Amino acid sequence: MPKFTWHTSAVPEGLPVRQVYGFLFVPDGRLLIRLDGSKHSLPGGRPEPGEVEYVDILRRETMEEVTVGIGEPHYLGYQCVDDGISPYAQVRMAALITTVHPPEPDPDSGRTYRRLLVHPGKAGDLLSWGETGYLQATAAAEAAVDVFALPGDDLPETGYL
Repeated sequence: MPKFTWHTSAVPEGLPVRQVYGFLFVPDGRLLIRLDGSKHSLPGGRPEPGEVEYVDILRRETMEEVTVGIGEPHYLGYQCVDDGISPYAQVRMAALITTVHPPEPDPDSGRTYRRLLVHPGKAGDLLSWGETGYLQATAAAEAAVDVFALPGDDLPETGYL
């Protein structure tokens, strides 16, 4: 069973980054959750050959999966996944959604994902990533308020984008 640990430092030299995911916020402070049937996740994915900049990976993946443009992302940290064979990193970033386009099928999967907007405090439960998921969601909620100056309380109800 893999072991997951959350770190707010930079990814160590030599630890491969296999995924980059984003906590994406709309201006009213709600968080976008990607919905695939009943499965909740964040937009993001794997680097393509030649991609090394986390920002570039996140921008491409958010446009492909949930057809939104984002502002300058803020690095939150990484989750180390130790599968007992070859540990790797999953980078997490936060960003503001700047443009919203009509939903389109993801070029990789052919699926069109629904875009659920939720209070950031619900992210840990919806993502079901355990303790490290709650730590990541908390870091994202703090960045929403401290970095992006979004409201932290009295947010609108859950809805779809």
